[in-house]
Amino acid sequence: MFVDRVSLKLYAGNGGNGVVAWRREKFIPKGGPCGGNGGKGGSVILEADDQIYSLDWYRNRNILKAANGGAGGHNLCQGKNGQDLILKVPCGTLVKDKITGEVLHDFTKDNDQWTICKGGRGGRGNDSFKTPTNRAPNVATEGKPGEETEVELELKLIADIGLVGFPNAGKSTLINALTKVRVKIAAYPFTTLKPNLGFIEFDDFRRVFIADIPGIIEGAHLNRGLGFEFLRHIDRTKLLIFLLDASGIDGRNPVDDYRVLRQEVEAYNPELATRPSFVVLNKIDTEEAALHVEEFKKSYQIPADHFFEISAERGDNLNILLDSIAKQFSEAEF
Repeated sequence: MFVDRVSLKLYAGNGGNGVVAWRREKFIPKGGPCGGNGGKGGSVILEADDQIYSLDWYRNRNILKAANGGAGGHNLCQGKNGQDLILKVPCGTLVKDKITGEVLHDFTKDNDQWTICKGGRGGRGNDSFKTPTNRAPNVATEGKPGEETEVELELKLIADIGLVGFPNAGKSTLINALTKVRVKIAAYPFTTLKPNLGFIEFDDFRRVFIADIPGIIEGAHLNRGLGFEFLRHIDRTKLLIFLLDASGIDGRNPVDDYRVLRQEVEAYNPELATRPSFVVLNKIDTEEAALHVEEFKKSYQIPADHFFEISAERGDNLNILLDSIAKQFSEAEF
């Protein structure tokens, strides 16, 4: 299951208590105080990891707590510090306040760390209260409680390419053809319910991250269907690929589909209209495709180097599309 939004209650560890203790050793009649301080409680730390692509690990873990600090001991023994709780999150994760919705932190770089809850300070043992005028203090303090908070983690994928299209346009088939990922495809209509992710690898060992964004229908920006549940994943993409079904098998035509897709993307985030984009007409191996392609060309004047006619299933013209993607990412500066 692809999880891209979770709510968490986070608790840092409490500090350990200080202790009251007295030195009792042979031949030392006036031993004095020797109670040690408590250890510091563990902190809760979030860390970005570019090898993680979803928040699945947190699906059934809503309450997380760092370790408490240990109590002090005799003979000035310091209590053990509580172990920090380091939580790995994907790059692109937003940390929001559960109540106000305020963005507290945005993880965009690998290994970026942020301490969200600090552990409590350890209490003082009676030895720390010793003074020249108070040589036998009989007092110690408790450890301080750790910080706690309730947050929402929201993932916005940091993909180089966002693949946008209606259900059954062939996005899953194209992902299979361009990457080494194998996702579900079938000869019957169905809707992908989670983003399919993969890397396109080139001959020079460069690779780009591509994400298939599912669930876009007319009115998606108004939260119809899956709505902006997945639309937000194209916010950070550097290149949009609009994949259109040229076959017309489902009673659709690419002219209307392209218009609706552009409207939905721009309505969700107008800034996306300025991003580089490719238009790809898929399923050109069908009988009805030639008519729909010709009609599309009359309706839209797409530059030749941004317009492609392919068959993802047979592999027609995929090499041309791959070369253009490689050129786009080698020459363009985003």
